[in-house]
Amino acid sequence: MTDPSVVHARAPAPDRIGRLGAGVRGLMQHAEEAAGLAQRPGLLQGLDPRAKVAGAFALILAAVATRSLLVLLALFVLATALAAASQISPARLARQVWIVVLGFTGMIALPALILVPGTPVLSLPFGLAITEQGLRAAAFLTGRSETTATLALALVLTTPWPQVLKALRCLGVPRAAVMILGMTHRYIFVLADLALDLFEARRSRLVGRLSPAEARRLATGIAGALFERALALSSEVHLAMLARGWRGEVHLIDDFRFRPRDGGALVLAAAILAGVVWAGSVWP
Repeated sequence: MTDPSVVHARAPAPDRIGRLGAGVRGLMQHAEEAAGLAQRPGLLQGLDPRAKVAGAFALILAAVATRSLLVLLALFVLATALAAASQISPARLARQVWIVVLGFTGMIALPALILVPGTPVLSLPFGLAITEQGLRAAAFLTGRSETTATLALALVLTTPWPQVLKALRCLGVPRAAVMILGMTHRYIFVLADLALDLFEARRSRLVGRLSPAEARRLATGIAGALFERALALSSEVHLAMLARGWRGEVHLIDDFRFRPRDGGALVLAAAILAGVVWAGSVWP
């Protein structure tokens, strides 16, 4: 008799299920490392979450508003220095932000090199040319993306997520938006945990390795079962939260304390934003 719960593979193939499970475990391990990093001593860790959120938003606006590549470079160096002072290594920034953003924005900015009209700096075949204005546009797009992503990552890695949500509410962000952010963050890990359980359950019933076609079929089935179970679980959890009085507000055990250094950091970020806006109006 053959156990119908055991899947017999017919041809060797890469262990795709194992790689998917390893990816999910890597995601959860990364979240644990980020939570530990927020508890370490550092420059940003010692600031009030409201000051960090408002200051990061001001610096992001400055990076978007500036019309000078030198100012944008200075903001990028400042973001990197803030991360380094908060025990976020450049290697981590490169792995999680810089390489990914460079690859994504690079594909978007590449056509601008030849599509933006201007002074040619390098002639290409078929009558095309890389222009000075195209290089400038591509540099602005890439630099702004790298700077804003670095600031956002530094904020998230140095501030526990519930404190970020509470700070957003204190700064006037609508409750519905904060609720969506909180539930999205929560269910990412619910999905990851469910996916890991499904991968392990399926692997325990495999004998040998699956062929590519069988692996794709199995991954499709796992994805369907995953979303079905996640939808049912999310509905149950949401109803249970409503029954216990949850209305979308963020409540923490410890209250925020705004100290003089928090005010100084916020004033400095606001001054940088004001200086960038003023410089843009004086030297368009």
